[in-house]
Amino acid sequence: MKPYRKECVLAPLFKLFEALLELVVPLVVASVIDIGISSNDIPYIMRMCLLLAGIALLGLTVSITAQYFSAKAASLYSRDVKAALFRKIESLSRKDLDEIGEATLITRMTSDMNQLQTGVNMTLRLVLRSPFVVFGAAVMAFTVDVKSALIFAISIPLLAAAIVVFMSISLPRFKQSQALLDRVVSRTRENLAGVRVLRAFALEDEEEKAFRKENEDLYLMQLSASKISILTNPVTSAVINLAIIALLYFGAINVNSGSLSQGELVALVNYMNQILVELIKLANLIITITRALNSAGRISTILKKEPSISYGDGKAGSSDIAIEFDNVTFSYGENSKPALSNIGFSLRDGETLGVIGGTGSGKSTLCALISRLYDATCGSIRLYGKDIREYSEEALYDTVSTVLQKARLFKGTIRSNMEFVKSGAGDEEINSALDIARAKEFVDAKGLDAEVAALGKNLSGGQRQRLSIARAILRKSRIIVFDDSSSALDYKTESELRARLAKLDSTLVIVSQRASSLLHADKIIVLDGGRIAASGTHEELLKTSPIYREIYYTQFEKKEAGNE
Repeated sequence: MKPYRKECVLAPLFKLFEALLELVVPLVVASVIDIGISSNDIPYIMRMCLLLAGIALLGLTVSITAQYFSAKAASLYSRDVKAALFRKIESLSRKDLDEIGEATLITRMTSDMNQLQTGVNMTLRLVLRSPFVVFGAAVMAFTVDVKSALIFAISIPLLAAAIVVFMSISLPRFKQSQALLDRVVSRTRENLAGVRVLRAFALEDEEEKAFRKENEDLYLMQLSASKISILTNPVTSAVINLAIIALLYFGAINVNSGSLSQGELVALVNYMNQILVELIKLANLIITITRALNSAGRISTILKKEPSISYGDGKAGSSDIAIEFDNVTFSYGENSKPALSNIGFSLRDGETLGVIGGTGSGKSTLCALISRLYDATCGSIRLYGKDIREYSEEALYDTVSTVLQKARLFKGTIRSNMEFVKSGAGDEEINSALDIARAKEFVDAKGLDAEVAALGKNLSGGQRQRLSIARAILRKSRIIVFDDSSSALDYKTESELRARLAKLDSTLVIVSQRASSLLHADKIIVLDGGRIAASGTHEELLKTSPIYREIYYTQFEKKEAGNE
């Protein structure tokens, strides 16, 4: 809040000025009754009415000014915290994001940020005003009549006690409702992302029931909290109205005895009503602040989280060995089974490495370690002779580009998606990368400025994969990793793509389920259960590796394989 010190000071000050004006009004009304009406002094009554109108106009101006400053501070604060939160999320590793969960991060960025912004806004507006009016009205009541004001001294502690009791019961329920909201968001996101799978297996009814159950839990928790907090208003109203009844009863006696004027009695009743309104505001403010602090704590947990991966400050190495794994083991969790165990191999600069294996054998994990989405649990990984952990972030991602198994495109245009990896790339560069990736033909038909929907939903799977490949090629990194990134391409297109990739100067790592994609690789690694079962060229593996032969012959007839 430091950049908005001016707004944070001016907003409460203007609200305090508004409160002072509000406290003056009952005294003016009292004088109208006691002086103007009692003596039928019309000019005096007119002057006092004009004074009240002036106070109202001034109060409106002051109130609008205060709300402007409070809204400005809250919105700018929310903007900056969102930016900081987004930067923090971008700095976290894949492991950190897996642990936190995407649904949790979405809730922090949306619902929690809204709660926090509302809390800051309401705090600046009411945190000084409401207590000031409550105690100010009580003080003013004592200046009017000490005996009658004793009713204030009794009712205010009763009201405070009632508010504390209701808040202590309802606030924990509001906290629990925020946690339940995370579950609902997570369920919603999973259903939206997997809608095709749900429909394919006709699971809509089951998922709807599960969603209804979690949504019902959230509803019941919020309803429970609201039922308790909403009792604050009628209870405070009851206490205040009983106090007003007592005030009118004893005030009428004092008026009859001559120790209290009618105007002063009206002023006391007005002060009591002011206390009622402000205490209700204060109770709602306490709920808002508590929920905001709870959201702030949840956001702060993310902001304080240190990334599990820290980068060095070194530049790229200069060895002829592009990639070297030295007895690398990796587990996704502390107590989970290793996804990769004792992996060791080396690849020279400019060579092509093929990686093949069954489902769950660790192929994508190997790619993730090369691009340092995760850090190895044991062992070391070296790129061009230098430990991968010594690379600066910029140097690492200039050295390694990765095409993920699932093509990721962003809302914008084809050009903006290509420039994502190389800002200001010219049309010639982009078209060259598109041509190598076998994407130029369909891009020429659409144009570089053709719209790309979020996640590339308006493109086919093969088109998304080719654009992702072209984007990595445009980067011109020394190492390019293809994590089964041509699975949606037909054999002819993939064959042409392989031929063009072979002409690149980069070191290539190609993961594929298709043995045909790896036939001409300089080295092929066969993974089985997270371990290297065999390695060598295509011809060597056909002779020595039963696993490779099984994969190969399930995709090619033996006769056809012999011709190959």
